[in-house]
Amino acid sequence: MNTVESVKDIPPFIKFFKDQLKMDDVKYPLDHFKTFNEFFIRELKPDARPVAFPGRDDVAVCAADCRLMAFESVEDSMRFWIKGRKFSIEGLLGTEVTTSFINGSLVIFRLAPQDYHRFHFPVTGRVASSVHIPGCLYTVNPIAVNSKYCNVFTENKRVVTIISTEEFGKVAFVAVGATMVGSITFSKKEGDFVKKGDEFGYFSFGGSTVICVFEKDAIKFDEDLVKNSGRSLETLVTVGMTLGVARNKMESAC
Repeated sequence: MNTVESVKDIPPFIKFFKDQLKMDDVKYPLDHFKTFNEFFIRELKPDARPVAFPGRDDVAVCAADCRLMAFESVEDSMRFWIKGRKFSIEGLLGTEVTTSFINGSLVIFRLAPQDYHRFHFPVTGRVASSVHIPGCLYTVNPIAVNSKYCNVFTENKRVVTIISTEEFGKVAFVAVGATMVGSITFSKKEGDFVKKGDEFGYFSFGGSTVICVFEKDAIKFDEDLVKNSGRSLETLVTVGMTLGVARNKMESAC
């Protein structure tokens, strides 16, 4: 997908996904892309993904164009969606795990090949740490996620980043590689201050997933996201849409 010859695959790809690809949102014209992978990691125009409530750091936003599942507890995620016997927050986060994350809330952003494959920060804060965890590159489609024989989230190659925030405490941001996604590229590093909606990086060709873990009682997810997830339904979202509100801000307003 990185060869000059691969550019011929772009038009049929666009045609196949014509109902899901909005070319008007793409920053550059088609002749700008010299390989298929350059198109796959395409940038969007600055105003293509407005960030909800940009002046409010207590409102978290969606990190990717994707199919989303949000669970108020890890137990809920295992009851409604993640059926793998080997799944655990400890397995997902590795050395970055803490007691507050074990009892925390979980949101899964699943990207399909036709999606915009750059991921963004859901919260405002500082990049505290980033750890690369080696692994496989299994598919992240729903059939694999629901397999009782393996768990793609704890066995796949992934990068665990901890974001320190004022409103949500610590947030774990996990970029999970998948089928044919051997490369996860980041545009921010440890110590950087970031705003919600800022670009964090991108996946090269293939399907892929971002998982965010919030500390216990740190966030109240939007009600429609939780209801859909409770019915094992993914919600289509785009970067910058509202994800939830910090519970400490809600309590102080009461």
